[in-house]
Amino acid sequence: MARKTHEGPPEDPPARGEPDDAALFRDAIGPVRALPAQAPPPEKPRPRPTPRMGLRDEREAISEFRRALTADALEAGDALSYRRDNVPPRTLQRLKRGHFASQDEIDLHWADARQAEAMLRDFLHHARQQGLGCVRVIHGKGLHGDSNAPVLKNLVDRQLRHRADVLAFASAPANQGGTGAVLVLLAAKR
Repeated sequence: MARKTHEGPPEDPPARGEPDDAALFRDAIGPVRALPAQAPPPEKPRPRPTPRMGLRDEREAISEFRRALTADALEAGDALSYRRDNVPPRTLQRLKRGHFASQDEIDLHWADARQAEAMLRDFLHHARQQGLGCVRVIHGKGLHGDSNAPVLKNLVDRQLRHRADVLAFASAPANQGGTGAVLVLLAAKR
């Protein structure tokens, strides 16, 4: 059986004639004036609009850029060949036949694309600083890669075409690496 607990004697209502506590309090405080109304808190800022058309255009541009890169992709057996307009065609023919001795070389085998790009950039910079005229870049034929196109070969081709210090380049003759290497003619150091 539950027992009732009693916290003490019940409070007696104020007797007649005695003022209650609330009335005593109001008398002690005196007249009260109302506080001015507060301004409502600021609204949460609206989110910035999403530039959907701009994002779509950006995605399309990236897709088109990737498509353009793969459209001109070289196959494993393709030979590289390039010359600037100021280089005579005969010089490119001599380069293809291996008439220029390579003064230094770099092997990019087993490097990933990012490492190979950095290695090639540094190699060409140092070769030019040393005054070298012809160097060999070994990129491999790209037969063992996961993709259909040889990654390093295409990377070397793109990077060499965009360098101002490269006058011409061509795949090496068979006895110097064939389509797995490229001979590069560099501009003279100024």
